[in-house]
Amino acid sequence: MIEQTVAQVFGVEGVDLRRATRGRAKVARARQVAMYLAHVACGMSLSEVGRTFARDRTTVSHACGVIEDGRDDPTFDRVLELLEQVVQSLVGARCGSLGAKGNWLYQ
Repeated sequence: MIEQTVAQVFGVEGVDLRRATRGRAKVARARQVAMYLAHVACGMSLSEVGRTFARDRTTVSHACGVIEDGRDDPTFDRVLELLEQVVQSLVGARCGSLGAKGNWLYQ
């Protein structure tokens, strides 16, 4: 769900978020946002997010830092606030369930 939601908002294909290559800047930014939301909105560890997106945990950490820094822009911050609300409403209780982590990213 995170993957589909972020892909739609950023105008990219969801499958591109999981590709091994960095891809276009637009795709890379969308992937960073998706990883950030998985970590922050749903409490997945950096390692869990990294496994889900086929990235190293240090890459996920960098992505989260880049997105957090980007929140200084009020427009981008508002977009992230709305995405966090959407993710939390769509995922709900599944967000906190360890057994379900990762499964809802693609549903």
